[in-house]
Amino acid sequence: MDAIHTRLFNQGLISTKFHTIGEVVSALGAVQAQDYAGAKWALGLRLKDSTDSSIDQALADGSILRTHLLRPTWHFVSPTDIRWLLMLTAPRVHAVNAFMARKLEVDKPTLKKSYAVLEKSLQGNQYLTRTDIGYALEKSGVKKADGQRLVYIMMAAELDALICSGPREGKQFTYALLDERVPKVPEMKREEALAELTKRYFSARGPATLQDFTWWSGLTLTDARNGIEMVKSHLTSETINNQAYWFAETKSPTSKRSETAHLLPNYDEFIVGYTDRSFIYNTTHDKKLDDRGNVLFQNTIAVNGQIKGTWKRTVKKNEVLVELTPFIKFSKAEVQAVATATKKYGDFLGLPVRTTGVDA
Repeated sequence: MDAIHTRLFNQGLISTKFHTIGEVVSALGAVQAQDYAGAKWALGLRLKDSTDSSIDQALADGSILRTHLLRPTWHFVSPTDIRWLLMLTAPRVHAVNAFMARKLEVDKPTLKKSYAVLEKSLQGNQYLTRTDIGYALEKSGVKKADGQRLVYIMMAAELDALICSGPREGKQFTYALLDERVPKVPEMKREEALAELTKRYFSARGPATLQDFTWWSGLTLTDARNGIEMVKSHLTSETINNQAYWFAETKSPTSKRSETAHLLPNYDEFIVGYTDRSFIYNTTHDKKLDDRGNVLFQNTIAVNGQIKGTWKRTVKKNEVLVELTPFIKFSKAEVQAVATATKKYGDFLGLPVRTTGVDA
């Protein structure tokens, strides 16, 4: 088994099987999305013909949603999946947030009062920005409804399935009542939800380990083991370096492969989906990263699934400047593959691309 090639195929980064934005998000289960521009490109990478504006539109019309689940950070999620995912993962995120919630005095009385204000303020598809909601909360007697305290109030409301993303207002994100934004669907039992998330994870990200799944999902080791046990008849296991790797059987292309490059955004699921990134990244390159010093936070250049550099973008009125910083000298074939990848990014933005850092 070629683990890297299989991951590229399963994630839709090569020979994509996805036709719509919703299909990508649903197949991946959830897509990390706190960097909105980068997360849009993460979806665009996995589709043949998509644009930055088409993903804006998908968020606006509710085809995809942006909310907190899994680890305590933003994710894109499908409307049909949001409730069962929250039911499964929200208790763990609440537990992670508990210390900060106590520190910020985001207690049960505060949340009860805040939730009542949210329901009243957002009712009837009255989409509001976080700032507007902060004003409404303070006007109703919720003290210090700004800064980090407001962040944790809003996150709790998301985790408790009260609110989710609404359409953007200019460049500002808005919130909506989940029950108004997403029609209710039959409830899923916890065991069913655990099995479904496990199957989707290993189908879209396999081959991967138990530890990888635990990291990505935020679930306990016990839950992760139980999930694998429930769906292992749908999966195949192979031992690599004394570790069990699980994956769904795929029909990935087996013909001769040419050089393939991707400009991955920060937090892309090809990187954030695993706790062990040794297959794709050599940590000796850490010293070449920016001051955040972690490959997870970087826009990276992947060549044949190996992280071989970083990139930065500057969007201008009539072009996008892409600054490439390779870790090593690229071969002619790799240079051409990277040029193809940068053109795809320009097409996604609808702008011509000018690159620096790699000679064509």
